[in-house]
Amino acid sequence: MKRFPEYVSNHPLAVLLLALPLTLAAELLHWSPIWIFALAAASIIPLASYIGEATEALAAYTGPRVGALLNATMGNAAELIITITAVRAGLLELVKASITGSILGNLLLVLGFSLVVGGLRHGTQTFDRRAASRNAILLVLAVVALLIPSLFSHSIGPADSPQVETLSLGVAIIMIILYILGLIDARADESPLAHSLPKSSLPHWSKRKAIIVLLLTTGSIIWLSETLVQVVEPVMAGLGLSEFFLGIILIPLIGNVAEHLVAVQMASRNQMDLSVEIAVSSSLQIALLVAPLLVFISLGLGHPLTLVFNQFELLALMTGVVISALVSADGESTWLEGAALLAVYLILGLAFFLLPS
Repeated sequence: MKRFPEYVSNHPLAVLLLALPLTLAAELLHWSPIWIFALAAASIIPLASYIGEATEALAAYTGPRVGALLNATMGNAAELIITITAVRAGLLELVKASITGSILGNLLLVLGFSLVVGGLRHGTQTFDRRAASRNAILLVLAVVALLIPSLFSHSIGPADSPQVETLSLGVAIIMIILYILGLIDARADESPLAHSLPKSSLPHWSKRKAIIVLLLTTGSIIWLSETLVQVVEPVMAGLGLSEFFLGIILIPLIGNVAEHLVAVQMASRNQMDLSVEIAVSSSLQIALLVAPLLVFISLGLGHPLTLVFNQFELLALMTGVVISALVSADGESTWLEGAALLAVYLILGLAFFLLPS
């Protein structure tokens, strides 16, 4: 058995598991909501990492299409669980902000860091220009699908009217169909909708161990998500944060830190094709799968969610997609292009931070 220091050196996020018992203690002892939020968030980060590892390990035992389906289903499991919990609590604006933030985080923050790290270490890096062009088209389609209900709803009726809900449901169905078509065409070496790590990077787990880890981590994240959402409003009031900032910046980071680190690691190893694919496929999964699924799930939870985003979110989405598409269009990247992506992310983050709560 590995000693804990050796295990942590191989899994640097594992040390955050110490926050798990502290979260339970914080709840039982009625600590400050800010402490409960911080500890629950810290606990989710390594658990999300283990969900990703278990999913990749299971995908290694299947063919590319089943592996793509597994990645599609569990690739954003942590964030999906958090947003479902938020929908059940009626925090719909927080949910829509987290959808926007996840897309922006992958396209600007993750891709930006990856280009900076890879560029500083290896100079100008190259990746598949044809794949980048295909990814850009899918990203534009995904954002258009989110834009149309938002723009047309003003002429159709109020955001909670049956007509607008019908439009959101129709768009959600089309988005899921497009995602399924992408999975049907999925190939391990070229699918933009479901990435797979090199075999050398996969965890050497048995199928049984992977399933047990997946079940345990998913159950833990469900509990932690309940804890997190219960203290969201007191945390916003106590820290003076807006719902937009919390949803766009913090919630996506909590659920996706592990995957972000993998993308940066791939760039540092000069595997830019895989690094770009991780960032783009995660964005596409959020836009084409998670968002439409939440529309249907919200109906069963009694808090219907429509795909109507506000003007700030729409502007941020269009900005993120356009700048990332321009950066990747030539199939080459430098650290300066990565810095430009990070600069746009920081500017948007500052703007959302200053929005009134």
